[in-house]
Amino acid sequence: MTKEKKSGNLVAIIMMIFLFGMISFVTNLASPMGDVLKNQFTVANWVGALGVFANFIAYAVMGIPAGIMLQNLGYKKTALIAIAVGFAGVGIQTLSGLIPTDTAMIVYLLGAFIAGFSMCLLNTVVNPMLNTLGGGGNSGNQLIQIGGTFNSLCGTAVIVLTGILLPNIKEAKIEQVQPLMFSALAIFALAFIVIAIASIPEKEKKASAAVVTAKSPYSPLSFRHFILGAIAIFVYVGIEVGIPNVLQKWLQNADLDILNVKINGGNAEAIAASVAGTYWFLMLVGRLIGASIASKVSAKAMLTVVSALGLVFVLGAMFGPETNVNLPVFKNDSGALFGLANVPLSAALLVVCGLCTSIMWGGIFNLAVEGLGKYTEKASGFFMVLVCGGGILPLLQNGIIDLTGGTGYLTSYWVIIVGLAYLLYYALIGSKNVNKNIPVE
Repeated sequence: MTKEKKSGNLVAIIMMIFLFGMISFVTNLASPMGDVLKNQFTVANWVGALGVFANFIAYAVMGIPAGIMLQNLGYKKTALIAIAVGFAGVGIQTLSGLIPTDTAMIVYLLGAFIAGFSMCLLNTVVNPMLNTLGGGGNSGNQLIQIGGTFNSLCGTAVIVLTGILLPNIKEAKIEQVQPLMFSALAIFALAFIVIAIASIPEKEKKASAAVVTAKSPYSPLSFRHFILGAIAIFVYVGIEVGIPNVLQKWLQNADLDILNVKINGGNAEAIAASVAGTYWFLMLVGRLIGASIASKVSAKAMLTVVSALGLVFVLGAMFGPETNVNLPVFKNDSGALFGLANVPLSAALLVVCGLCTSIMWGGIFNLAVEGLGKYTEKASGFFMVLVCGGGILPLLQNGIIDLTGGTGYLTSYWVIIVGLAYLLYYALIGSKNVNKNIPVE
């Protein structure tokens, strides 16, 4: 490999890692933006959650086409299209802050939907592209782990930054979050230029006429453990997004005043964002721990343990004693980078769930594609479609909150309980391959 090619690859790797972070940055921005929409346009909780829904439902539409695009166009062209679509989606969201009428909400939701297309495309291309740029094997996997770490950092940062930019959620407006959107636009623009110039190694396409094979009567859907695993992915993403989404709304609700800011003072929005941001930070910690033990502990064992622990933590949050604890958070409202936030024990237990959700994706994916052989790539497309659970389950939670008069935040976590129980079932029973008679070579 020439020196110029190595240098070009390094630049492309850096951009891919940045884009890995942008997936989490743009996706997580939808959650606090839901609170902005709710208060700016005086709508119900479930309507405010439509931004998250729009972002994730795009995966259901784009999941399989994304895989086809990657196969037909290659890494570079697919990445460029993904970046361009992301720029357009975030751009429309940014413009919605300049529209002084109720039309702004419709425009924002359109932008969130288009941005969801981009996130789906980026998810499809970034992982294999980093693996290829790293030369495959351990080096390629190392790059993916670095990308995943940056993904978690960006997910943490956007929650904390929105808490700083929105000092009063009751009076928040879309335009107040525009600095974050402008930052995303700048990164997308820079990434497009760099990827367009860089030389990206592509997989060689096999000549279609070289080997003629009969069409297989089977597909990934022929495997019971894959079908149940695909459902598990749908449930998992909904759990991962739903826990901090509802937690942040609960803590910053001025009418409930869970944090007692009317008595003790402080900024409920900043504290709530700090607590939710700490959940995402613990996901980063969990991923680092998971990566260090993955070679020694089976995916089944890991998924079993974190699903069971998640059930314990969420049940404890729902039915535990009504007492407060000092929770170390990533950024509190006193201006310090780190600090303690006095929050209900329920909130602290939900934050700790970040350690559990952090390694679920890898465990589910590993178990679901085990034994699929030649059907594995097609299975990945189905997985991407079912990421839409991240929009549907939080929407259901917010609907439950509305049905309980805007007070049943903890009640909505029954959705999470059912989801975690399913993941535990999948780890223990549903992940067994009972279709070993199907040829996969």
